[in-house]
Amino acid sequence: MRTAPSKIATLGEVKARVEEARRAGKTVALANGCFDVLHVGHVRYLQGARREADVLVVGLNGDDSVRRLKGPGRPVLGEQDRALLVAAVRAVDHVVVFAEDDVKGLLLALRPDVHCKGTDYTPETVPEKDVVRSYGGRVAIVGDPKDHDTRSLLRRIRET
Repeated sequence: MRTAPSKIATLGEVKARVEEARRAGKTVALANGCFDVLHVGHVRYLQGARREADVLVVGLNGDDSVRRLKGPGRPVLGEQDRALLVAAVRAVDHVVVFAEDDVKGLLLALRPDVHCKGTDYTPETVPEKDVVRSYGGRVAIVGDPKDHDTRSLLRRIRET
């Protein structure tokens, strides 16, 4: 089994790995998120995403992006720590950190067969659905109901 650090790569490296997997006849899924304070909901989301394809790439929002998206005090963990934790999940094949606030550029660069989003979305509310459809990909909703979120977890920790 590959080590977690070996799964973390630049966009160029991940793109080459994806192209190699495609030449071998494999399908590729992309899941993305901040993954700040990894919890069971994240793991179930990643496991669900992996069931959609042979190879799972995870796009991880960089620190500046997380600050813009989540607000003051976030991320709790830096991008390298978050990337390593996500890479340690068995279902994950590759992790790439991206700086943008949305994943559209990553989708266009990698063109995954499946773009996976959590159950807080429907196929029609996924913000990137038109990008995915533009190159012939599909959207899949995966994971368990959104009963777990980092904001609630952090609130519980702070209250104890």
